[in-house]
Amino acid sequence: MQSSVFKYVRLLLFDQQWFWITASLVVFGDAILTQLIMRFVPYTEIDWETYMVHIDLYLKGERNYVNITGPTGPLVYPAGHVHIHHLLHLITDAGRNIARAQQIYGGLYVLSIALVCAIYKNAKVPNWTLLLLPLSKRLHSIFVLRLFNDCWSLIFLQAAIVAFQSAWDDLGILLFSLALSVKMSAILYLPGLLVILFKRHGLFATIRHMLVLACTQTLLARSFLISNAKSYLQNAFDLSRVFLYKWTVNWRFVDERTFLSPAWAKGLLLGHVTVLIAFGLFRWSRGDGGVARVLQRGLRRPGRPAGLAPVDPDYVATVLMTSNLIGIIFARSLHYQFYSWYSQQLPLLTQRTRFPFITQMALICAIEYAWNVYPSTALSSGLLLTANLVVLLGIWFGYPEGK
Repeated sequence: MQSSVFKYVRLLLFDQQWFWITASLVVFGDAILTQLIMRFVPYTEIDWETYMVHIDLYLKGERNYVNITGPTGPLVYPAGHVHIHHLLHLITDAGRNIARAQQIYGGLYVLSIALVCAIYKNAKVPNWTLLLLPLSKRLHSIFVLRLFNDCWSLIFLQAAIVAFQSAWDDLGILLFSLALSVKMSAILYLPGLLVILFKRHGLFATIRHMLVLACTQTLLARSFLISNAKSYLQNAFDLSRVFLYKWTVNWRFVDERTFLSPAWAKGLLLGHVTVLIAFGLFRWSRGDGGVARVLQRGLRRPGRPAGLAPVDPDYVATVLMTSNLIGIIFARSLHYQFYSWYSQQLPLLTQRTRFPFITQMALICAIEYAWNVYPSTALSSGLLLTANLVVLLGIWFGYPEGK
């Protein structure tokens, strides 16, 4: 009996043929846990009321972003956010039915876990890794106790990654565009995505996908662009936005004056671009003979794939998630809900290092701990930055193109 139980546990944890059985158990168990959290942990109002006030103004005919504001600030999200919350406004009695909204976000959370399982299966991540997915206290809170719009962007991004892993790139670019239409943070994946598309299809197809991306954004924002294009673009895609120091999770060890200074912002941008270029030049095209050969092939034959090595599902997941991680490390400020941007990616990212198992787990725990310290401290911010950097360095010296 004991040996039989041990056999099935081993199959569930290590046998890829049993992956979806393990995944089903994880998803089902996390669905129950999510319901218990909603039942016994109080909801906390942060931005949901503001989302609904924005929609009230939208329904009254206001299309100028400058004039759409609420209790916690103006509308600073692209048009996809407005369309989604317009629907939620209808379903939840103008936002007053919080319990119904929580159930919607609970379903969204479970869908997110299922999509991550699909990403991990495609990337051939070990079954046991799935057991780490339900363990984040902060992520459950972001979804069902705070109702942040980041959750919708995350779902579209995860679905896009699955599509790109499956080489359904036309579908993937539409899903990526939907993610970008909810929150500008999705743009952190764009450098990695450009590498994937260029290697897989070549220059002309990459340009076509970017045109589809631009056209989708234009279509979704049509009414706002007609009303006041400048107002929409400045608010929905404000790359120079200055965040409040009191909410920063990642730079608490920096004094407020430095945090708010333009020089600090430019330094972070320079660091972001430099690291992306370094990965592009030295890490993401090694299997193709180097970036020079990829560019040479892509420019000489723009209608054909520029890469030689296969752009497999593991490569897609690793490059996209690494591109996102680089952006997170150099973000001008991270707020608590931003943890959703990469929380579920950390198990895969740490496995793309050569660190021993105990070090991988320590890094995940350190990052989770830092995101759960409220308010953030110099220590928690320093720990978060250090752990993120160690993961990135581990990928650089590990498996930047996947295992």
